[in-house]
Formats: sequence, structure tokens, C-alpha cells
Amino acid sequence: MNRQRILILGGGFAGVYAAMRLERRLRRRDDVELSLVSRENYLIFQPLIPEVVSASIGLVDTIAPLRRLCPRTRLYTREIDSVDLTARTVTLRPGVRPRPVVLGFDHLVVALGNVPALGDLPGGREHALPFKSLGDALQVRNHVLNVLEEAAVEIDPEVRRGLMSFVVAGGGFSGVELAAELNDFVHEVVRDYRGLDAAELRVVLLHSGDRILPELDESLGRFAHRLLTRRGMEIRLGTRLEVATATGARMSTGDRLETRTIVSTVPSGPNPLLQTLPVELHRGRVPVDAHLAVPGLDRVWAVGDCAAVTETRTGRPAPPTAQHAIREARCAADNILAAIDGSAQTTFSFSSLGQLVSLGRRSAVAQVFGFKLSGLFAWWVWRTVYLLKLPGLDRKLRVATDWTLDLVLRQDIVQLKTDRTSSISAEHFDEGEELVREGDFGDKLFVVRTGRVAVSRRGLDGRPERLAVLEAGDYFGEAALLDVVPRNSTVTALTPVDVLTIGRGDFRTLIATFPALATVFEDLARARQNSPRPDGRE
Repeated sequence: MNRQRILILGGGFAGVYAAMRLERRLRRRDDVELSLVSRENYLIFQPLIPEVVSASIGLVDTIAPLRRLCPRTRLYTREIDSVDLTARTVTLRPGVRPRPVVLGFDHLVVALGNVPALGDLPGGREHALPFKSLGDALQVRNHVLNVLEEAAVEIDPEVRRGLMSFVVAGGGFSGVELAAELNDFVHEVVRDYRGLDAAELRVVLLHSGDRILPELDESLGRFAHRLLTRRGMEIRLGTRLEVATATGARMSTGDRLETRTIVSTVPSGPNPLLQTLPVELHRGRVPVDAHLAVPGLDRVWAVGDCAAVTETRTGRPAPPTAQHAIREARCAADNILAAIDGSAQTTFSFSSLGQLVSLGRRSAVAQVFGFKLSGLFAWWVWRTVYLLKLPGLDRKLRVATDWTLDLVLRQDIVQLKTDRTSSISAEHFDEGEELVREGDFGDKLFVVRTGRVAVSRRGLDGRPERLAVLEAGDYFGEAALLDVVPRNSTVTALTPVDVLTIGRGDFRTLIATFPALATVFEDLARARQNSPRPDGRE
């Protein structure tokens, strides 16, 4: 007997709950083979990620291992390389062995979530922190603690203010919950940093719309706005983040905010793999019929964020929320088995039960079964609902314990560093920003990729004198690295500039490995010292 192969792509709510539903329906059958492809070996409970930043709950308490949720499903923790609907195969990228894995299927479930879309924001990839995964939450937490540590020993008031300013872009659920949690966290822990004044803390929420939380009733959005403002947060409406740099954020209003922390929660983009499917996408999402099958494609189904699902009751597109993804997954799983067995399929029909948003410090807003809630009672409902929805009894107990202890214990300020082994990175600077300043300690070599920069030095009268203009392909900063001396000039961006930076350690490794390269840098540094133009040109 040929076993029917069901292959699920995506390890989010939609993909995992489809696998769980199929396992439950197939307990007494052995004629179906289940496989799941996921980047991670766990399911993350997205609504609780902001609390990881403040350590209100444990780092791994928001996740559940897929092998325990779906014990009968064959799990592949790989990236997907390609989908061939003609051959009915999916190719995965190589793992330990340098060869791809090719999986065949009879039924394909596309449940790919969105991916962070920072590429359209100048400087976004280099200087804005995404906020979607557990790793993102840990990175944000570590970064916040790091800038507070730096602020505690910084003697320049201007630099310290930038270190103590935090910008969150996006006024939807994720942005508001993160900004609220971050605002509470930094105001709580600043007492542990001697010399820091809580009055200098600044948390700014940017939102392009005319009110935050547009998904909720307007009165609840206004309540959230008033509450967060009362707690010291700045909310800028009708304002988009336009440029992110190492030292600040430029907004659509033309204002610039000095900050070393920019977190982007703006809507993510569709998975690029969807564009390879032979189907016309609807605003980046895969069209489906009333049974969640993809029209025109044989035995291909789509659920979750990547599916353009229309609610039968309202006729409007279903929002990309966890509760919709779970209901879609269960419906698609039932219909796949109906297709295998030749029985009637069910039509997807589901309306939202409600929405909840935490505002930090025992406050929330909620719309549940048509009722509008706010304040402490809404916060209690928020915690109760999500505690019940957490998959796995062990996770429920862990989170309940974390929340109980959080009521009586102080916030943890331990920084779990996850430093990169390489100090080579890309950076973006806006027009007018300083890349290096005369007198600063030299810790990087800069290679100009795009744009133009001006090199200047203070003259005898204290005024800056322009010495050179460097363009794409030029580099600077080698003298300070070779001789371990302060920078002898200031470099300012004349246009938006993209550079590649190489840290001191990697630079030393390069010149030690390639003596000829060391000679080139030494000759250039000598020529720049002996020339009125620091690029060495006559």
C-alpha cells in the first residue's frame, strides 16, 4: 500500500497546528506519512516575546519543542531552497553533510510566515533591530543592557543622552507591547546604574497612522495612548522611520533623534519563496479557495500569514493573527484527510474571538466577544487567556511561576552576551553624520562602498579645515590601527554613505597573514602623514 505523503512547510502556529491536528486524526491509521520543515526545532509563542526583553519570563519558557508537540511527524530543521510542483518535490539546503535533501510529497501545505522587511529602510539592516523571533528578543535585551552599561561610564552628556534614548518603530500590537515593556524595564533597572538619571531616559514610539493600535476600537487606542504617555513614553503619530544610522534615527518629519537603539516592528514582508510558486499572489499572499486549497494547483494548500484567506461571514481578508492561523490549520488538515479519503470537505469559517494587548505594569486593553476592557482587569484577562493557550502543561507551569515571582522580585539585569566572532560589518551613515571624530580611539578600518565623505582636521585657529573627499573604493582609518594612536582627523558624510568596517582584531589578522597587504597600508599611512591630503594624492 502506498502511503500518502503530507509535507508541511513552516514551523509557526499554522504549520505546527496543522501537524498536531493531522496526528490527532491519524492516531489509528498508518497510511499517511507526515513531515514538517521548520527553521527552528521549537514553536515560539509570539504574544509573550516582549516579556523576554525584561526577563519577566524565562528565555525558553515562551517556546515549546516541536518533537514533543508533534512526536509522530518527521521534522527537518532546514532552510527551504526550492519547491518543484511538477516533480512534487521540495529541496532543502544542506546540513552537516554538504548535499541537499529532496523531499517528495502528495499533499503540500504552505505555512510560511513573514520575514523581517528591513531592506527598504536605509541603514535598516545595519542599525535597526528586528523583533520577530526569540533570538531577536534576546538581542534587543542584550543591546539595551549594553547601552545602559555604556551610559553609566560615559562622560560626554550628548553621547549619554543618545545611549539612554530608545526608538521603537511601529504602533501596532508588537510595537506597542514592546515599547511598553521596554519603558517599564529601563525605568525599573536604571536605579542599579550609579550616576544615571531616570529623567534622561527616553522611549519614543513612532507610528505612521493617526492613532496607535488601529486594529482595536478607537476608544481603546486612545486609552492606551493616554496611559503610555502618562508613564513617560513619547508617541509620535503620522511619523515614519526613514533612515537608521549608528548614532540616530531620521524621521519622515525631517526631525533627527540621537539614539543608539532602534527596534523595528513594522509589518514584515512575505517569504520570498512564495514568489517562486506558479500562482499570482494577492498582495504577496497565496490565494486560496473556501477549503484553503490553492486554485489551479493540485493538492497544494496554504494557511497562516502567507495565505490570502477571506472570511466567509464578513467578506474581508482574514488578519494574520495566531488565532486565525490555528483555525485555518485545523480546517486545512481536515480537508486534506477528506481529499485522501474522498469525502466532503468543510468550508473555512471563523470570526475573531477578540484581541488583547499588554501595556506593561499590570495594564492592558482588550476586545473580547464584543466587550471592551481596559486597565487591571484587561491585564488579568490577557494573562489568563495566553496562559491557557500556551502549548504544553510544562510551559504553562513555568510561565505561571515566572509571573508569580515577577510580582515580588526585582528585574534581572544580567546581560547574556552573544558576541559575533567576526568584527567585519556593514554600516550606514546619513548626510552630515560623523563617521569618526578627531581624537577618538581608532578601532576600525573603513572602506567606502557608496557615497562621499569629507576628511577634515582642526587648524591652528581651532576651525576645521577640509583635507580631502573620499569616494567609493577609498578607505581610511588605517593609521590609528597600525600605530594604536588617536584619530588625527574627522570624517563626515557628505551624502548618505554605506561603508564596510573591519575591527582591530580582524585587521591585525589580515596584515599578519598577508605581509604585502601590511606594506600597502603602511605606505599609504606614511604618504597621508607626509601629504596635505590624507588620501595620499598630490
